Amino acid sequence: MKNITCIEDLRLIHKRRVPKPFFDYVDAGSYSEQTLRANIDDLQKLKFRQRILVDVSKRQLNTTILGEPAAMPLILAPVGSTGMQFGDGEIYACRAAHEAGVPYTLSTMSICSIEDVAASVKKPFWFQLYVMKDRGFAKSLIERAIAAKCSALVLTVDLQVLGQRHADVKNGLSVPPKLATLRNAIDFATKPAWVAGILKGKQRNFGNIAGHVKGAGDLGSTSEWVASQFDTTLNWKDVEWIRSIWPGKLIIKGILDIVDAREAVKTGAEAIVVSNHGGRQLDGAPSSISVLPEIVQDVGGQTEIMFDGGIRTGQDVMRALALGARSCMIGRAYIYGLGAGGQAGVALALDLIGKELSTTMGLAGVNRIDEIDRHVLRDMPGN
Repeated sequence: MKNITCIEDLRLIHKRRVPKPFFDYVDAGSYSEQTLRANIDDLQKLKFRQRILVDVSKRQLNTTILGEPAAMPLILAPVGSTGMQFGDGEIYACRAAHEAGVPYTLSTMSICSIEDVAASVKKPFWFQLYVMKDRGFAKSLIERAIAAKCSALVLTVDLQVLGQRHADVKNGLSVPPKLATLRNAIDFATKPAWVAGILKGKQRNFGNIAGHVKGAGDLGSTSEWVASQFDTTLNWKDVEWIRSIWPGKLIIKGILDIVDAREAVKTGAEAIVVSNHGGRQLDGAPSSISVLPEIVQDVGGQTEIMFDGGIRTGQDVMRALALGARSCMIGRAYIYGLGAGGQAGVALALDLIGKELSTTMGLAGVNRIDEIDRHVLRDMPGN
């Protein structure tokens, strides 16, 4: 790990250490991956203004996220099946986030349950909710998040219909893992450290679901139950219902259109996340960064705007902040670190991005996060 200099280094180690079905689950996008590529490419098209002879000796990354202090403008995004990348992965990722001073978001589709994580960490974390057809189960998830003292609820709204991820189909992805093919059996056999870690973990299934839902009580039926539960009837009235149950801060994730952003503001959500689900849902949708400015201009004064989609470097974080985001979610970037080295790998991913952000700020002539706006970019209106 000593020679790792960037997130791509972590990605390559992750690829070697984790079986292909679970690496591809994180790494790939839906269909032809147009949106996945656009998320990265469109960020890199934004160029910085290099500034010289500016005193940048007092650079600081600290900021606030939802009114709470954060060491830098980063959030670990919800990622399903994190515990299949590294045994007890959700716990280790949450610990790394807390030690780094940034929020961690636990997915509904986590391997470790809400209770597993709450019992293993000392600070509150966020919980991400998928509203499924079984509203009683959805209500119970919210109540469990309240009992675990989760400090924010992240409602993901762009998964009513599941986009096909070709890699998952071809790999025969399943949770818990199955040796469905000779190729998978050989792949798993060549990853003994990964196997040992998974076997030592608290769970090997969707911990928030198995044992909590009728019809999903055994390992073989849980994935089938989940696949049948994504709800195409989900609408804004359901958000009102959630608000009536959830007493804390609400974040709506999956906004990619001004009209939807306005509706989200009407619900009283404390924040929205401009996101296309990491290019894993509607392929051919615009990149997150390409729609961020218009959403910021329209509703940025009414709610806190977070950004998600394509962040791999500190430079990417600065680009999103320059276009109006208050903070950025990272998913793949920290999962690569988790697969590469567990908690230490996540900590390293956060450290790499933080140092890149600090360096970029210095070369662009800014000292504080709240100084970052469009003036740090070239070829932007007003520059």
